[in-house]
Amino acid sequence: MPPHRAARPFLGDDFLLDNDFAARLYHDHAAGQPIIDYHCHLSPDDIAANRQFRSITECWLAGDHYKWRAMRAQGVPETYITGPGSDWEKFEHWAATVPCTLRNPLFHWTHLELQRYFGIHDLLTPASAAAIFDETNAALATPALFTQGMLQKMRVEIVCTTDDPADSLEAHQLLSPSLLSPSHPSPSLTKILPTFRPDQAILIEKDGFPAYIDRLGLAAQLDICSFPDLLDALEHRMDFFHALGGRLSDHGLERLYAEPCTDAEADRIFRKRNAGQPVTTREAELYQSALLYYLGLGYHRRGWTQQFHLGALRNNNTRLLRRLGPDTGFDSIGDFRQAEALARFLDRLDQDDQLARTILYNLNPGDNAVFATMAGNFNDGSIPGKIQWGSAWWFLDQKDGIEKQLNTLSQLGLLSRFVGMLTDSRSFLSFPRHEYFRRILCNLIGRDVMAGALPADMEVLGSLVEDICYRNARTYFGFGIEA
Repeated sequence: MPPHRAARPFLGDDFLLDNDFAARLYHDHAAGQPIIDYHCHLSPDDIAANRQFRSITECWLAGDHYKWRAMRAQGVPETYITGPGSDWEKFEHWAATVPCTLRNPLFHWTHLELQRYFGIHDLLTPASAAAIFDETNAALATPALFTQGMLQKMRVEIVCTTDDPADSLEAHQLLSPSLLSPSHPSPSLTKILPTFRPDQAILIEKDGFPAYIDRLGLAAQLDICSFPDLLDALEHRMDFFHALGGRLSDHGLERLYAEPCTDAEADRIFRKRNAGQPVTTREAELYQSALLYYLGLGYHRRGWTQQFHLGALRNNNTRLLRRLGPDTGFDSIGDFRQAEALARFLDRLDQDDQLARTILYNLNPGDNAVFATMAGNFNDGSIPGKIQWGSAWWFLDQKDGIEKQLNTLSQLGLLSRFVGMLTDSRSFLSFPRHEYFRRILCNLIGRDVMAGALPADMEVLGSLVEDICYRNARTYFGFGIEA
């Protein structure tokens, strides 16, 4: 019989690291890198106010649809998820759910977050729930775990929030070093930058579109009565975002649209919908094609990076959508056709050399090779990695999904130019996801070294890891970080 091998400690120093080379890569080259979180959904208002959360429940469970889905699968009533249950009752039900998340990334993330923010190494179970609830709540009452303290604790250098063109960006103005009032008590040491997310202007068929156009017009101080007016308003808002350091846009769409559409046709469709009339599916696609093209031109003129998150099938549960609203945990992977329209969209901008730096994210894992090879079609030698296939997103943001993204990128592109990980999260406790990614990355490389598939050159591979974890993003986005 083979000799008995003791199990490794859960979440020990070499968690997810299978061999000594991987462990050295992680500890010596990945672990100490700062974090550039270039896409997330954190509240800039919470950062500007240096918010103190009243409890671990408010900080950890509010808005986290990953946890909500798990609790519903566990049979927890909605009262204790998004409903009127008390903070303790909701936390108690989450603690009872956690032991049932074994082999789900939530089990790892939950305990990484307890360790990294609170120094708690106990497993969260019904038996430990009360003690952990009290200990985390006491820690959250100290300034070190107010929102700005959390960012500093995780060595977060830059956060790019996700903001609507009609948003006032008041919090970003408070956080902008050039605009800070002398009376402002606590400017964030982390650079907080806005990201332009114009989905509500693009999705013309959605309810509330005319009301949104009114709100956008107020923000831009323009009357929006036509498609040219809309373009002017969005240009004004892009300038405003740019003045506050914004250098990215983002779009969450089922797929891209790239149908030939004249300005006159786009104007007709816009006026029809803005008057409160419905539009056909064909009309919506024509309008979206035209608007996305003009937005792409605007991003290129400003030297921005455009991001496209494609492939989510959203709001599938009508009954609970009516009760709870969107973004509450009822989305899934969609199986939309992506390649043809995506190619046409990128090619139209590229034909006149107007294609901005672009990051493409797919939600359907069946599209991995499509997106990886699509990026390669439009790299033109102007900058390294101009067109990126982005990190594993949403349902794919787990060990298997991350490994498959890294392996496919390595085989079909250049892993060495990859701009790395992001949280895509609404929670200030999510930054250990960068650690999770870094450990998986180092382990993949370490395995190849041990198999003789890569040279055991710590200098070369250590530099590769540092690039992916930090330096590539620092260079690619041009955020103006001082050297």
